Amino acid sequence: IALVSVSGGKDSTATALLAIERLPPQSRQFIFADTGNEHDLTYDYVYNYLPKALGIKIDVVRADFSVEIARKRENLQRIANGESESVVYGGRVFKHKWTKEAAARALELLHPSGNPYLDLCMSRGGFPSRKRQFCTQHLKSEPLTEFADLLLDKKFFVESWQGVRANESINRRDLPEREVVGGGLSIYRPILTWTAEQVFALLKERGIEPNPLYKLGMKRVGCMPCINAAPTEVLEIARRFPEHVKRISEWEKLVASVCRPTATPTFFHGSRVGIRGRPGYPITKTI
Repeated sequence: IALVSVSGGKDSTATALLAIERLPPQSRQFIFADTGNEHDLTYDYVYNYLPKALGIKIDVVRADFSVEIARKRENLQRIANGESESVVYGGRVFKHKWTKEAAARALELLHPSGNPYLDLCMSRGGFPSRKRQFCTQHLKSEPLTEFADLLLDKKFFVESWQGVRANESINRRDLPEREVVGGGLSIYRPILTWTAEQVFALLKERGIEPNPLYKLGMKRVGCMPCINAAPTEVLEIARRFPEHVKRISEWEKLVASVCRPTATPTFFHGSRVGIRGRPGYPITKTI
């Protein structure tokens, strides 16, 4: 079975079109990994427009960090009770000079929110960065892999269709079009050698509208905002979608409240976005 990942972007939409045209309905399945950090227009595009326009069903997967948050709460509870001075995460011991008072305050706020992105950041005690881009792994790759594993357990051979293009980044430049992972799983990248112009041309030819965010001037329509967004993109998001800046600002405050007392977690790291070349500025100061 072809497991086609749909993100709401132009590339994954083109990949879905190719799967529809090349494969019979019983041999393809479409899936969307909801990060919890998407624009409302993307959700509407994936949940409403694409299923109707393409005549398909799109399954949804979401990462769940309730176990990780529960484990962190146990550590904080021991600190609040005076039984420990450190937090254990992923088998590592972190001594961050937690006080009983700070741990007690964190316990009041540290609960699963149901939003995968926010819960990931609260459990990790900080936001992903360009150098530590754990968001893609935990919010997309792992939930999609778990879904594929369910199909493999049912004795299906799974071919993961991925809408990636080689000229998008250096990391994707040397990817093969086809790749055998093993255990009944393989990967197919049907538009690997395509250009963005070819992708948009296919959508236009088939009468499929791209995500409305493109027409609003956005270059990327995944996470809103994405940690990889350029300063100009962040400013454009702030101008067009101030509610998203407000949401991230609220997330920064909440994550800071459940993070080690000496930390100041920010959504954007380093001087590539921060003003006056100073890292660690909250998003409200970034813009």
